[in-house]
Amino acid sequence: MGNQLRILLCEDEENIGNILVELLEKNNFEVDHCRDGQQGWEHFQQKEYDLCLLDVMMPQKDGMTLAREIRGVNKAMPIIFLTAMGMRENILEGFHAGADDYITKPFNMEELVLRIEALLRRAGTLSRDMNEPQEVYQLGKYSFNTTTQQLCLGEHIIRLTTKESELLTLLCQFANKTLERSHALREIWGITETQVDPEHAFSQRSMDVYVTKLRRMLDLDPTIEIKNVHGKGYKLVVPPVRKRK
Repeated sequence: MGNQLRILLCEDEENIGNILVELLEKNNFEVDHCRDGQQGWEHFQQKEYDLCLLDVMMPQKDGMTLAREIRGVNKAMPIIFLTAMGMRENILEGFHAGADDYITKPFNMEELVLRIEALLRRAGTLSRDMNEPQEVYQLGKYSFNTTTQQLCLGEHIIRLTTKESELLTLLCQFANKTLERSHALREIWGITETQVDPEHAFSQRSMDVYVTKLRRMLDLDPTIEIKNVHGKGYKLVVPPVRKRK
């Protein structure tokens, strides 16, 4: 993995926190373990992190509030929520706050590490090749850089989260065509719509949250629209899309 990447872990349950610290350090991550949200926010302001792993329910400051504060100063920071079994509906609020992923307690340790590494790769933190060409889509008055995850309109710059960027990239690739939900779920969340257990159903709902957020980001150009295609998926309706390298 080269240089150690630093993770901010916010978990108030001491036993779980200690286990996670040991696991992550064995996988060559540097970990700062905070036992409440306020302590986590103070650490985040003082140091640079590559990923935040946040428990939802914590004293002093809950994980969702902390995620919003982090997003207020760093739009691209990868954030994963740790949540109890009965809290999936609350995580929808977490996605609104800017979380990229979640994992349910009790969780498989190997799965957690794989999710962290996958998110870091998508964010460009792992295996980043600075010589790779940047792909930029021109969407009406906007330009969208898939490498820096920035959506620009003149001097107005919006920094997208990893999943926002992945979803907008897919929509650009299918511009003026239907992006089927099953394809987006498979490419971004790694599931298919035939997987109907509660965890996968939650991921399907979370995709709708991201579509709503992208619509708000693009609303300064009336020529751009993300339409619902009933029973199929979504369509990004734009003037001819140009992709340049």
